[in-house]
Amino acid sequence: MHKRILCAGLAGVTLLAGCQAAKPATTTSANSGPAVETLGTYPVPANEFAYVYRKNNSSAPEYGTRPSVTEYLDLYTNFRLKVLEAEQKGLDTTQAFKRELDGYRQQLAQPYLTEKSVTDQLVREAYERMSQEVSASHVLIRVAPDAAPADTLAAYQKIDKVRQQALAGEDFGQLARTLSEDPSAKENGGKLGYFTAMQMVYPFETAAYKTPVGQVSAPVRTRFGYHVIKVNDRRAAQGEIKVAHLMIRMNANAAKTDSLTAKKKIDELASRLRKGENWDKLVAQFSEDAGSAANGGELPPFGTGRMIPSFEEVAFKLQKPGDLGGPVQTPYGWHVIKLIERQPVAKFADVEPTLKSKVAKDSRSELNKAAFLKRVRQEDQFVEVPAAKAYAFSKADTALVAGRYKYVAPAAAGKPAKGAANDNSALFTIKGKAYPVKDFLTYAQQNQRPRTGAQPTFAMQQLYDQYVEQSLTEFEKNSLETKYEDYRMLVKEYRDGILLFQLMDEKVWSKAIEDTVGLKKYFAENQAKYQWEPRVQGTVVSAATPALLARVQKELKAGRFAVTKNVPKAAFVRPGTTYLSKTGGQALGEIAKRLLQDSLARVTLTGRVKKGEKATLARARADSAARYLQARGVPARRIVKAASTAPAAESTVQLALVSGSPAAIEAELNEQNPLSVQISQKIFQKGDNKVVDDLMIKGPGTYNGQKDGRYYAVTIDKALPAGPKTLAEARGQATSDYQTYLEKEWITQMRAARPVQVNEAEVNKLVTK
Repeated sequence: MHKRILCAGLAGVTLLAGCQAAKPATTTSANSGPAVETLGTYPVPANEFAYVYRKNNSSAPEYGTRPSVTEYLDLYTNFRLKVLEAEQKGLDTTQAFKRELDGYRQQLAQPYLTEKSVTDQLVREAYERMSQEVSASHVLIRVAPDAAPADTLAAYQKIDKVRQQALAGEDFGQLARTLSEDPSAKENGGKLGYFTAMQMVYPFETAAYKTPVGQVSAPVRTRFGYHVIKVNDRRAAQGEIKVAHLMIRMNANAAKTDSLTAKKKIDELASRLRKGENWDKLVAQFSEDAGSAANGGELPPFGTGRMIPSFEEVAFKLQKPGDLGGPVQTPYGWHVIKLIERQPVAKFADVEPTLKSKVAKDSRSELNKAAFLKRVRQEDQFVEVPAAKAYAFSKADTALVAGRYKYVAPAAAGKPAKGAANDNSALFTIKGKAYPVKDFLTYAQQNQRPRTGAQPTFAMQQLYDQYVEQSLTEFEKNSLETKYEDYRMLVKEYRDGILLFQLMDEKVWSKAIEDTVGLKKYFAENQAKYQWEPRVQGTVVSAATPALLARVQKELKAGRFAVTKNVPKAAFVRPGTTYLSKTGGQALGEIAKRLLQDSLARVTLTGRVKKGEKATLARARADSAARYLQARGVPARRIVKAASTAPAAESTVQLALVSGSPAAIEAELNEQNPLSVQISQKIFQKGDNKVVDDLMIKGPGTYNGQKDGRYYAVTIDKALPAGPKTLAEARGQATSDYQTYLEKEWITQMRAARPVQVNEAEVNKLVTK
C-alpha cells in the first residue's frame, strides 16, 4: 500500500508518515474552519493542509519558508483535484474500495490499541536481556492454553513431580528423554542450546533468565504447556558481526552436474583468495549475489539466530578482520566468508524501533493487551449486568461442551420482571451502548468448539471473556477517529491514496501503455530525447592465460568447436539391423537435447559395421539415426551423415558434436578450472565493459590486452554510430515520459474545470521564516 500511494502521489505529495505517539485529538473537525484555498466550489480546510505540510516537511531545512509552503500547496492542490475527480466518478462507493480501505483501517488502528508505557518497559527489558545468551534444557508436559481446570491441574502435577525428581538429583537429560512431551527431547535430552531475548516464548524466556546456572526453575506455563527449565550456562552475548561473502548460486534441487560445477567454482575461488588474490576483484568478477557483489560482498551486521545456521556457525568462528571461512553450503549456494568486523551489542537507541516491532508480534504482547483492556474498561465505562450474565450462563449445557450448542431466539421476549433478565436484556454496556444477551448467545454458537472434560460453565466463561474482549476492542477501534487526530488523518490519507491509485491507473498508467497511437505520436514529436550514444558490436574473451586466450580465438574463428563433455560417443545398434538398442536410443536422445538447446551446434553421424555385416548397413544406420533426430525436432541442415566400411568392434553410429556457441566453448574449457574462460558476444554501450570502453574509439579490429590479472581479446566487428532509437528500443523510457505528459495535460484540464483560488491569509500563517 505504501508503494501505491507514493506512486499515486507522483509529483512529491507523499501523504504517508509513521503513526505518532497516540494522543487524544484536540483540534476541531478537518472540515470546519477557514479554507486555505477553494477548488471550484470545494474548500480545502486550512487545518488539514497545515497538518499534512507539517508532517511531511518539518525536518526539511527550508520548512516554513514561503517557497516551501507555496510549492507544497501547489503539489497538494494537484493531489486534491485528482481525489475530487475520483469521488465524482463514484470510485469511493465500490465494494472493492470499501473492502480495501477497511483492511488498511484495521492495520492503522493497531498502534492505538496498545499501551505505550507497557511497550516501553518490555522493549527495555528485551534489550537488557540481549546482553546475555542462555544455554538451557527443558521438560515439557503439554496442556492447551484454554484447557479445563482439571486438565490443567493434572498437567501441573506431572511437571511438578518432574521438578521434584530433578531437585532430588536425578539426571535432567534422562528425565527429558523419558518424560518430556517435546518430540525432540528423546534425541537431544531436552537441550536447546544458546538463545537470547526474542527467540523463545516470553514466559519461557523470563524463567530461563531468572533461574541461576545449574538450577531448575519452578513450573512455567506457555501456550505449549508446562515446562521446567534447567539453566546449563550463561555467557555474554556474542554481539553482531559484519562479514562479506562471495557466492556461487546453486538451487537446492539442482542437477548433480550443476552442483559439481558450482562446487568446483567455489573451491577454485577459495583457493585463490587464500593465496592472496584481491577479494574485491574476485567478488566483482565472480560472485553471483547481485545485491552485494558491487559492494565487495558486504552483508548487513547480524547476531545469533539471524542467519542460516551453517553460514552463521562458520562466520562466528572467524576471529580477526580479514579471516576467511568456508566454502560453506546453504540453501542458496556456496559461500566463502570474510570477517570485516565484530560489533558489540548495539546501543539501545539504534535497536529500539526494531525491538518495538518484535515485541508487538511476540508472546509478551499479551501483557500489553491485558493492560490495554484494563484501560479501555475504565475509559469506555464498561458496566456488567450480573442478572443478565447469570441468565446467559444458565443456557450453558453439555451441548456447549461438545461444540454443538444451538441458540434459538424466543419468538417474543418482553420486558423481564424487576431483577430478572431475558434474551433482550443488556448483558453489559460500553459508554451506555447495550450489548444484549441474544447477541452473546449467537456469538457463543458461532465460536464454540469441543472442550472435552470441561464443565459447561467453564466453557461459557471462556466464550464470555472472548466476547467482552472483542466488544471492547471493536468499540475502541470505532472511536479512534474522534479520539485521535493522527489516526483520523492517516485513515484519510490512505483513503485518498486508494482512490488516487485507481484513477491514475485509468487516466495515466494503463492509458500510456494501451494508447499505442498516442504513444507513437508522442515519441515522433520527441525523437530528439531518444538517441543512442556510439556503440560497438563485437566479442570479448577473458582468459586466465595467454595460451587459453589464443585457443578460444582460434575456436571462435573456426566456428567448429568439438564438444565432448558429457556427450555420448556412439549409439549402439542391434546387430544385422538399423534398429537402435535401448542405450542407443538414450544416446541419440541426449544428442537431440543438446542440439535443441544450442542453435549453433551440429552433429556428424557415422554408421559403422562389424566384420561379417553388409557394408550398406553403415549408410543405412546413419540415415536411421538422422530420422530419429529429425523426429525429435532437429533440423536436417544440422545433421551430417557419413558411413565407414572399415570393420568395427560393435554395430554403432559414431557421434561427433561440434558447436560455434561461446557457451559450449566456455563449458568445455572451464571443466578443470571454472574461471578459465569467459566469452561475451553482444552490442556494447559505454559502461557495459571497462575493457571495451577503452577501445571504442579505435573502430573495428581485434585488440589484445591485460587487465586485473586477466588476458583479454576484444574483437570489434563494427562500430554503431550515435543515432535515433526506434520506439521498440526506447519503449520503457518513452512510456514513462508519455505518462508524465498525460498527467500534466490532465492536471491542466482539472484546474480549468475547478478554478483554484488561494487564501493568502491562511498561507501566510504557515510562513514562519
